[in-house]
Amino acid sequence: MTIPTASSLFAECELTAAQFARITDVLHEHAGIRMREGKEGLVRARLTKRLRKLGLPDFDAYLDHIEKDTTRREFAEMIDALTTNKTSFLREASHFDFLRDTVFPTLTGPVRIWSAGCSSGEEPYTLAMLCNEAFSDIASRDVRILATDISHRVLAQAKAGVYPAENMSDVPAPWLQKYWSRKQDPNGRAVFEAEKPLRRLVHFAKLNLMERWPMQGPFDAILCRNVMIYFDKATQQQLVERYWQLLRPGGHLFVGHSESLTGLAHKFRYVQPAVYVK
Repeated sequence: MTIPTASSLFAECELTAAQFARITDVLHEHAGIRMREGKEGLVRARLTKRLRKLGLPDFDAYLDHIEKDTTRREFAEMIDALTTNKTSFLREASHFDFLRDTVFPTLTGPVRIWSAGCSSGEEPYTLAMLCNEAFSDIASRDVRILATDISHRVLAQAKAGVYPAENMSDVPAPWLQKYWSRKQDPNGRAVFEAEKPLRRLVHFAKLNLMERWPMQGPFDAILCRNVMIYFDKATQQQLVERYWQLLRPGGHLFVGHSESLTGLAHKFRYVQPAVYVK
């Protein structure tokens, strides 16, 4: 008689239509994410790993666990598993060129920028490097970058500010030398660590975009790039309206190049692809 192993039992675990519907409802209700039909295979494959880690027998038990978890940590783990935290330094570089050439020269007072959905931190640290280069008086200037994400895991990575050397290829060499320290991790790999000129500008915080926002603004720029692709039109509409309220007059909203505000009722003026102004 062959006794099935735990891994083989989990491998046979099926995701029923009712369970998939329950997962999509939880995601939409608490995070605004709409998981479309046809994603059942992806959901089953990625969440089975969470079932294994937690020692749970099926998806109903997993969802029960999420609903009882008052820390919301496993909910964040589920979102991590089902969404892509792909990012890089200077990603969609035209946005940073626009900030440097068009937005920053107009700012004479405090500077406030929000990186909404900052993932593992490459975007806010890029903004911090850009600000250091753009404002010659930055040492005495009130410049703050708010970086938020729903995930504890990626926020921990972002706060650590340490990246493998291979992740730094898009950072200009002078910036790399000026703002990063080359070190070795415990495994002997080359890594780069953000230095004080970057860290002092960025404040990381956990935030679910569907819940109350504690900040009041106004912001000069909000970057919500490659985030709204996970939301349905109604949720996108709500977010865009809330971003409008938090931007100062003349403030800019940046979305991902695969995104746009087309089909939404909004007051923003289109500037260039994926860039809008209040």
